[in-house]
Amino acid sequence: MKQIALLIAGTCCVAASHAQIKLGEGQLTGSFETNTIYYVDDSVIGSEMEDHFGSNNYLKLDYTYKNFSAGIQADAYLPALQGYELGEQPGYKKFYLSSKYIQWADRNFEVLVGDIFDQFGNGLVFRSFEDRQLGINTSLEGIRGIYRFGNYVTVKGLYGRPRLYTDYADSWARGADVSLSLTDIFGMRQVLLSLEGSYMNRHEALDKDETMSEHFASVGLTTPDLNLYSGRVNFNWKNLSLRGEYAYKSKDLPTSVAAEAVDGKAILGEVGYYYKTFSVSGTFRMLDNMGTLISLYGSGTGNMLNYLPALTRQYTYMLANLNPYQVNVEGEIGGQIDLNYSLRNKRDRHRYWNFHANVSTFYTLRGEQSQTGDRQLLWRDINVDVERQWNRKLKTSLLFSCQEWNPDHGFSSRTYASNIFVGDVTYKFDRKKSLRAEVQYLFSQDYEGNWVAGLLEFGLAPKWSFFVSDMYNQGGTKGETNKNYYNGGFSYTHNRTRVQISYGRNRAGYICSGGVCRYSPAYTGCNIAITSSF
Repeated sequence: MKQIALLIAGTCCVAASHAQIKLGEGQLTGSFETNTIYYVDDSVIGSEMEDHFGSNNYLKLDYTYKNFSAGIQADAYLPALQGYELGEQPGYKKFYLSSKYIQWADRNFEVLVGDIFDQFGNGLVFRSFEDRQLGINTSLEGIRGIYRFGNYVTVKGLYGRPRLYTDYADSWARGADVSLSLTDIFGMRQVLLSLEGSYMNRHEALDKDETMSEHFASVGLTTPDLNLYSGRVNFNWKNLSLRGEYAYKSKDLPTSVAAEAVDGKAILGEVGYYYKTFSVSGTFRMLDNMGTLISLYGSGTGNMLNYLPALTRQYTYMLANLNPYQVNVEGEIGGQIDLNYSLRNKRDRHRYWNFHANVSTFYTLRGEQSQTGDRQLLWRDINVDVERQWNRKLKTSLLFSCQEWNPDHGFSSRTYASNIFVGDVTYKFDRKKSLRAEVQYLFSQDYEGNWVAGLLEFGLAPKWSFFVSDMYNQGGTKGETNKNYYNGGFSYTHNRTRVQISYGRNRAGYICSGGVCRYSPAYTGCNIAITSSF
């Protein structure tokens, strides 16, 4: 009861404020977020919880005054929700100060002391970030300085110890990033061209009894220091854009279970072109043992110093996102192509066609990654969708996705294939009332067999929304025959506060955010989610 009382008290305090607060000549802003679930035992999906209550809570406060700013964030896990790895970590704290900072910035200089969220380039060598949906916070507790010489040069340097879930790792990180704008230096008018480079160092602390030192030697490490380097080029001319990055890392363990230290490298290339209502973009990436841990003695999805997301289409539809791609950091090569074309009615802006196609595919990088000694397919997704706005009231969308993935991460040549069909219809009765319906079907002769799913969502803008959905497995060779995963609930929004309550059964699987995923066990329960800001 104390946990629930604390949750309600925190929500009411924040929800009571609807505007930014003046403190002297400065300004205070804040936000509160909670995701709370009461779990119910469900023998159908084998869900039996020892603890029937889980609650993740975040309170953030920021103060600004002229060039000065400061902030704190407190997290409370009472306890952590099921599937969040932080609840299983050693030294796990239920309540802690997850972020604090003091910052001073003007046009040319910027200094921050505290917990740092930042990224070098595309994140191949370094990224510190927070993702509450994944339960990840990899902020760097230390100091960061930035100097900008006009629009010509930007230099950034940082040093600190990285956070690993609710505590800090026994390692230190330091790095620098430089960006040169050749466009401004040479006064180019039609071309945007910049060169960038980064350096990152991770120093692994060793214990006094030298057990870690012995482990270092056994896996081929001769130093507790890891060095990462990155070079980048950015080019824009008229409707064309080009991006490229090469990264290298010295000897390191690419995963927490790796038996031997190896060098790593990565290549990332992006090209984009648009003309009127047509656009095309392509991305290529090669990863070779580029997984970089915050600590060689840590575990979990959050133990990552860099950022290697899946470069595939990210879906919101239930069946299209049933088996998302998991990046093979030990070695993969591939990319994706994305095309968009729009047909607009010049007389009526409420009538248009949107056409979209996407292809992504990835393979293992080296023959030794598989049983056969050959490169194996890791992932392929070929998808097309068509959106039609018929008039002010009616909009429809059709999606087809053909997905093929390797359940053994390329170790065997076995793959599973799914063909997914989605129909999405939205009808607006008037300016406030709308109804949206989804019908989905997945056809597969592999794995869990065929699935069917549906969703109904009724909106009463701007405050209310009601929804009900169901996902049903029709059985397969290894299927969850005749199991259905239902869900229903509503949300209410008032000013800057949103409350959502739902009840349902959730399938075990991967939950992804920004191409990074965590595994969530199956559960049935009642969920309340609240977000509020001032």
